[in-house]
Amino acid sequence: MKKLINDPNDVVAEALLGIEAAHPELAVDHRQRIVSRADAPRRGKVGLVSGGGSGHEPLHAGFVGPGMLDAACAGEVFTSPVPDQILAATRLVDGGAGVLHIVKNYTGDVLNFEMAAELAALDGDLRILTVVTEDDVAVRDSTWTAGRRGVGVTVLLEKIAGAAAEQGRPLEQVAELAHRVAGNGRSMGLALTSCTVPAAGKPTFELGEDEMELGVGIHGEPGRQRVPYAPAREIAAMLVEPVLADLPFHRGDPVIAFVNGLGGTPLIELYLMFHEVNRILTGHGVQVARSLVGSYITSLDMAGTSVTLLKADEELLSLWDAPVRTPFLSWG
Repeated sequence: MKKLINDPNDVVAEALLGIEAAHPELAVDHRQRIVSRADAPRRGKVGLVSGGGSGHEPLHAGFVGPGMLDAACAGEVFTSPVPDQILAATRLVDGGAGVLHIVKNYTGDVLNFEMAAELAALDGDLRILTVVTEDDVAVRDSTWTAGRRGVGVTVLLEKIAGAAAEQGRPLEQVAELAHRVAGNGRSMGLALTSCTVPAAGKPTFELGEDEMELGVGIHGEPGRQRVPYAPAREIAAMLVEPVLADLPFHRGDPVIAFVNGLGGTPLIELYLMFHEVNRILTGHGVQVARSLVGSYITSLDMAGTSVTLLKADEELLSLWDAPVRTPFLSWG
């Protein structure tokens, strides 16, 4: 194992020190491992809290800032944050308008966010609503989940719900939008290589030189099947066609198309993949209204990609276009 680390046990703590030094507009609670907006809480604004295991950067800390998340909780590598962290983050961003928890569908994340919400309910006047993303069409039930895994749509949801909260919309309306995004987005991923968890010191799984893992999870969980290595045009079809089949897209439907890198894939290959994805969508009459290309929800050093499609109406597109200022998404 060759990694830019000191001690495998200190990776998350030292990375948070780096985030703090690089982004003075953010605040870092090193004891609770919470990254938040430096101006939190914002009075009268719905707070957005997400989080999960480390190793998926820039998800979630890289999306903290105006127009997106108010706070993110960092667990150990591929390990859920604990309820005390989530509760502390929730209290930190509560500006009196309530808090939305955005949770990826992994058993540990779901249970710990539920427990944090139950503890917060003891405060009496703290209102919390929760949305769970479960957009991965590859498998139903896996090593880490009951039901489908939450993957790429999480990024799109955090942006759209964050814009709604920034506009001052009430908690129920922000949550309704978040549920709409969660219900209208689907994803599928593929790995060319495994990833190496620092504490393990060896690849999570083995792939032959001529093999790919179709439908891999972001923790290295098995996918639908192990298939022979193929050109990008065939890989794009393996990813896009199941997404289109799972959530019917009709000719002329506008979508936000997100081609994501899993951590070890260069941008030149992701743009090549986007070309192939766009070609397939055009052939189906699906309109790419907005796009996102890059490594935004990763699996450490895994080489591979995922494709996320979100059916988007004018309201969702407007919220996507709204200003955002975070370390890894910034426009407007």
